[in-house]
Amino acid sequence: MSAKIYRPAKTAMQSGKAKTHLWVLEFDQEAPRRIDPILGYTSSSDMRQQVRLTFESQEQAEAYAKREGIAYRVIPPKEVARQIVSYTDNFRYNRIQPWTH
Repeated sequence: MSAKIYRPAKTAMQSGKAKTHLWVLEFDQEAPRRIDPILGYTSSSDMRQQVRLTFESQEQAEAYAKREGIAYRVIPPKEVARQIVSYTDNFRYNRIQPWTH
């Protein structure tokens, strides 16, 4: 039984940073998924794939994994590189990119 610990990024449908401050522990897939021949649904006999635990910090998630004897790996979060853009830069006379419509 192994798991990954990570901090989720915001989804494409989010404009804010809701639910991105929590750390998540998810179990890795142990059994392969099967395709139901009649309906075409995919299913798995691995119930741990449905478990998703959230923690306030990375240390709490690691402590839980150690206490329960779960082999884990930590995926560090990627920090967002914000580019500060001014609206007035669109109208500068010495623009780097040409004005196009």
